[in-house]
Amino acid sequence: MRGPALSLRRGLLRALIQGIMLDQIVFYFFATLAMISAVLVVTRRNVVQSAIFLITALLATAGIFLQLHAEFLFIVQVILYAGGIMVLFVFVIMLINLDVSLHQVQFNRQWWLGLVLALVLGAQLTVAVAIGRSGLPLGEPVPAAMLEPSTELVGKVLFSEYMLPFEIASILLLVAMIGAVVMAKKKV
Repeated sequence: MRGPALSLRRGLLRALIQGIMLDQIVFYFFATLAMISAVLVVTRRNVVQSAIFLITALLATAGIFLQLHAEFLFIVQVILYAGGIMVLFVFVIMLINLDVSLHQVQFNRQWWLGLVLALVLGAQLTVAVAIGRSGLPLGEPVPAAMLEPSTELVGKVLFSEYMLPFEIASILLLVAMIGAVVMAKKKV
């Protein structure tokens, strides 16, 4: 009895996976992960946990970019946002005295006003999508094989025409990082 039931389950699972495209499964996985992480960023009381969930949301968004064949946006999302900006957040968390901030007065007395404004914003977005759905004709998408490699073009332009501004920005970021390390260092 156990053998036929197990083979039936495997057959149903195989049919389900073949019926639903793998791209959709991956997209829904990353989208669900991003939404759950975004909600947890706002609802966690611990700042370190919120930062970790923000990293998770940013990496899930990067996964969606990679799935859409936007490699440059994927790399920017991972390096700039999940890497650089989250390092900045961690430095700020380390510099803040968390014991003092936990005992300060919380501004959650007007939660009803936030709820009303969220409902108004949701209604506005619903109306905008309903009105704009028929007013924005979109053409057929271009197949991915026909597109030019965007990452290669960005690299060529960045390292040829914009080489000096790129190097100046990198020196400024290096100075800012050294300054943050010096500020975070405890005086003996």
